[in-house]
Amino acid sequence: MSKVYSTQELIEILAQERRSCMNGQRLNLAASVSGNPVIDRFLKPEGIQKFSAYNDFKAAVHSYQRQHQVSGIIWCELTMKGKTLRYPAIDEQLAALDSDLKILKAAKADLLEFWYTGIQGMDLYLSINFGKDYQKIMPNDVKEVAQKTEWANLYEYKNYNFWEIILQLGWGKPEEASYKRGWPKSGSEYIHAVNPGKCPIC
Repeated sequence: MSKVYSTQELIEILAQERRSCMNGQRLNLAASVSGNPVIDRFLKPEGIQKFSAYNDFKAAVHSYQRQHQVSGIIWCELTMKGKTLRYPAIDEQLAALDSDLKILKAAKADLLEFWYTGIQGMDLYLSINFGKDYQKIMPNDVKEVAQKTEWANLYEYKNYNFWEIILQLGWGKPEEASYKRGWPKSGSEYIHAVNPGKCPIC
């Protein structure tokens, strides 16, 4: 019986393939520019071929995951105000199995409770216009969004004088939820928590 690659091995394989594609070692020669002369003068054919080659490989890995039931879940940890949460998320290059979605949905309530506790006193902003703008919101607004979504994820950005916690509230497939790629079946809203008087930068 042939070996089945683990989640971590697939992550490493994808990272290696991505490097190869970006270095021009893998090209999809069948990939062409858009056909729109205005767009095409800004896009280099080699760049499209690199991007297409990696996307084709990633789609094959996603198919492999489904065929062999290899989870896309990675376990993350975040500490806020002295409390640490260990929570599941889908690796950004992998796909979610149906069983993964059940795990994400089961973790949503604990993740939200941890987030609400950790962001007390912070200003909240909803990402709008594909992340180009932000609208200030209140905690009750977040609860309304949370009720309409299926799963959640957290991201943290901090340096010596800035701290931002991003709550992703999503539905459908996580691998299609960012940037409205799978809209309307999959999608997500992003809530940015920042210290009072600060604005989101992520």
